[in-house]
Amino acid sequence: MTIKNDIQNIEDIKILVDDFYSKIRQDDILSPVFIDKIGNDWQPHLNKMYLFWNAALFGVRGYFGNPFLKPSNLPINSELIARWLGHFNETCDQHFKGENAENAKWRASIMAEVFLSKIGSNLENKTKSIL
Repeated sequence: MTIKNDIQNIEDIKILVDDFYSKIRQDDILSPVFIDKIGNDWQPHLNKMYLFWNAALFGVRGYFGNPFLKPSNLPINSELIARWLGHFNETCDQHFKGENAENAKWRASIMAEVFLSKIGSNLENKTKSIL
């Protein structure tokens, strides 16, 4: 049995992010949505996600941007967000156990809730962007 450690640093974040997006790329439903926007060169997106999670979990400066801006133009719905969150939680649980891992899953769930809220609001207002 492998003992799982907590997320402790940027190297752990890279493990989480890389494996998570590997799952996204293999998902028949999510993959086309991401590939349509990212293309075949995922590294710039992965680099940005390393910085995002490093800032979110450890307060390390380096991420600049709005995590909701790029996805605002994606054709997303509650099913896709649930799949995204499922992959994230599964990946986190596969590699890590501890307070930071739970914090990462909690933050991902908050992001999912915000996306769902924005989608619902935009459907009522008949707008495209989730911002």
